[in-house]
Amino acid sequence: MKTIDKIPTSKIQRATKLVSTGAKVGVNYLKYYGDKFVNTEEEAKERLNKNNATDIYDGLKQLKGSALKVAQMLSMEKSILPQAYVEKFSLAQFSVPPLSPPLVIKTFKKYFGDHPNDIFDTFNATSVNAASIGQVHMAEKNGKKLAVKIQYPGVAESIASDLAMVKPIAMSMFNIKGKDSDKYFKEVENKLVEETNYVLEIEQSKEIAKECAHIPNLIFPKYYEEYSSERIITMDYMEGEHLSEFTAYNTDQETSNKLGQALWDFYMFQIHNLRKVHADPHPGNFLVNEKGELIALDFGCMKTIPMEFYTPYFELAKPENIDNQDYFAKKLYELEILRDDDSKEELAFFTAMFHEMLSLFTQPFHQEAFDFSDGEFFGKIAELGERYSKSADLKKMNGNRGSKHFIYINRTFFGLYNLMFDLKAQDIKINNYLKL
Repeated sequence: MKTIDKIPTSKIQRATKLVSTGAKVGVNYLKYYGDKFVNTEEEAKERLNKNNATDIYDGLKQLKGSALKVAQMLSMEKSILPQAYVEKFSLAQFSVPPLSPPLVIKTFKKYFGDHPNDIFDTFNATSVNAASIGQVHMAEKNGKKLAVKIQYPGVAESIASDLAMVKPIAMSMFNIKGKDSDKYFKEVENKLVEETNYVLEIEQSKEIAKECAHIPNLIFPKYYEEYSSERIITMDYMEGEHLSEFTAYNTDQETSNKLGQALWDFYMFQIHNLRKVHADPHPGNFLVNEKGELIALDFGCMKTIPMEFYTPYFELAKPENIDNQDYFAKKLYELEILRDDDSKEELAFFTAMFHEMLSLFTQPFHQEAFDFSDGEFFGKIAELGERYSKSADLKKMNGNRGSKHFIYINRTFFGLYNLMFDLKAQDIKINNYLKL
């Protein structure tokens, strides 16, 4: 894979890169209008989406940082984006061009003060894994194999300006209006700031590893603070393959069920016992080792769940509450889904919309065991998402609704459900975490 010798770090450099990407998208639309004369609308639109997805991703992967992280987040919204975008943006999870070896050495020295060869017995300046905020290198110290994650230059300093550039696109995509929409972008900004603080990530990683050590078939790397800094993390190198690579060929149902139960227990224990959750559940953050155990990585994005959100959110997972009209409406107000300034039409529309969504999405919680390989269940979720993404009525209404906590909690559940479906995990004991 081609490496990168330089990353745009200033606001002007990054804005210029986005403007040039925007110009390419403009050209794609001109081609699209001509394409419609000689091909069907569907064929022309599919080609437009593929061209735009490629050009936008190519621009973002040069920038790295927050802009690429947002693309990664959007790739998990499979029911919102066209498939071409999902496929391209999902590459941001664990497959982007790495920094060149000379830039790696320069960056390491800047962040740690020493050459990596002065710290480790061996250090490979060629990356083994590059993502949106940092990339991983192999090293050895006293006979132990280590993974060294190095943050890209300028990522932490460019978060606010990157999000300011992405904001108009996101507001248009999700139909967000109103002056209080900033609460959503501030939530994302605060989480991204936390993700660039590697000292905090080590603290969170050690805490989660300790609290979840009792969960069967789940393991964590050990972290080494003496070889880490605010922009560098050193941990055990964990042997295994990404979850997506494993699920692409696996036919062993027993292993799928074992991994699925470990993954489900891990998330339910965090959410219900710790009230804090690993809010970045994509395949690049999980490995499967030769023993068929799940390895959990990267705890930079942890979401604390306040009780004022946790209580109504999970009360609406109970079928008797979903079907109690007055109680249901009361909880929607508590979760800021319904607003005091809503019109009668908006109240009726969003009440019906969330009743339909929650009735479907909470089905796993209505059973003792659930089959996450059920294509019909996931097909209904995809159909529902596609229907509302195309809803003319929804586009007329203010999409600025719901607590800011929904952003990362919904992301967690959508990501978890997708991973469970990829595993084709069956007979998953929903409340098994209570017995551990």
